[in-house]
Order: sequence, then structure tokens, then C-alpha cells
Amino acid sequence: MSASAAPLKEISPKGMARIIGGLLLVSIVAGGVAQGFIGGSLIVPGDASATAANITTHQSLYRLAFAVYLIEMSCQIAMTVLFYQLLKPVSRSLALVAATLGVVGCTVKTMSRLFFFAPLLLLGGAHYLAEFGPKQLEATAFLSLRLNSTVETMAMVFFGLFAISKSLLVLRSTFLPRFLGVLGVIGGLGWSLYLYEPLAHRAEAWIVGTGVLGALTEVLWLLIKGVDEERWYVQASAARASIWL
Repeated sequence: MSASAAPLKEISPKGMARIIGGLLLVSIVAGGVAQGFIGGSLIVPGDASATAANITTHQSLYRLAFAVYLIEMSCQIAMTVLFYQLLKPVSRSLALVAATLGVVGCTVKTMSRLFFFAPLLLLGGAHYLAEFGPKQLEATAFLSLRLNSTVETMAMVFFGLFAISKSLLVLRSTFLPRFLGVLGVIGGLGWSLYLYEPLAHRAEAWIVGTGVLGALTEVLWLLIKGVDEERWYVQASAARASIWL
């Protein structure tokens, strides 16, 4: 058999865990840069005209934020799929539920970025927008950014449910520490508060604090420790055996 026809080597559980940790870290950094640094410097709360002027003046920077958002979501989708592979020895059905919730959250959040991109089209000076006045375009662009935020909030609910179901798998696993599962459940409950946005805004500091703490703890553990491979293989073998019992 030629080298090119040789089968690809499977990623080890520890290697998979470290890839997940790296993807999670990139998604956290990318989201922080795009939303906190770039978006926070260009979008002026409650001021459509100032926001429109910032976007028009710094179009390249705004487009960079959009590109970084797409990198963030690509990493989250890949991370969700790999988490399914890593955690399915615990419970294939619950791992599938968790992965489905995560992918739906990623899909909704990716769709929200269409509203983030829309101001570039509205404020780009295209001839077919000549019927609208400058103030109308500025207000519509600002409304689009509000819709971006609202749809993103919807995605947070799915991410919260994903975090809870994933963390239940971690708690039942033998190859990851239980404290990661506890932190994940707490963080997931926080994100789930976006089911009622006014309450979530009141508790935003707590939600973000617990979410970031849990995510960074998970990143450090996965990058440094990974998983206990021996226990992973034992649990995977037990799961395969139980299918045929």
C-alpha cells in the first residue's frame, strides 16, 4: 500500500482534549477581541449617528471584527464535534443531545453576524439606497446591530443548555475531574438566564464571571492535563460492551 493510501491515524483522547482546549481558547480570545475591543470601540450605545460615523471611518477594522467572529464560530463548531467524540463513552445519547444543542447555538450565533455585517451595506453609499435619507440609514444600521445582539442572546440559551448537558457528562465520566463538571453546570445555568433577558442583564456580571472562570479553568486543564487516557479507554470499552449485552 502506498503512503498516500495509508489510513489517517486516529487522534488519541489526550490529543483530542488538548485540541478542544486550544479551540476553546481561540474562540474566547476571538470573541473578546471582536466584541469587547473592536465592537466596543466603534459602537456607541444609544447613538446611531456616532456609531455610523465610526463604522464608515473604520470600515477595515469593522470588517476585521466580522472575520474574527467567523473564526470564533468555526472554532466553536469544531470544538462541539470533538467534545461529542471525547464524551460519547460516558453516554452516546446525552453526548448527541449536547452536541446538537451546541451546533444549534453556533448556527444561531453565526446567523446573528449577518446583522452585524449589514451596517457595512447600509452605510456603503450604494446607489440603490439613494431613496433613503442619511438619518434613516443610520437608524436602520443601528437597528441591525440591536438585532445582532438580540439573536446572539438567543444563542446564549442554547450554549447554556449545551454547557449543562456537557457538564453532566463530565460529572459522570471517570477520566475528567468532577470540579470541571460543577463549574460547567454553574456557568450553563447562568447562560440559560437569557431565556428572560431583563433578568440576565441584571445578573450579567455574575453570568459572565462564572462563565469565563469555568471556561478558562477548562482550557487550562485540557491543555495541560488533557484526560486520563487509561480510564477513557476503560469507559469506552465498557460502553461498547453494554451495547451488545
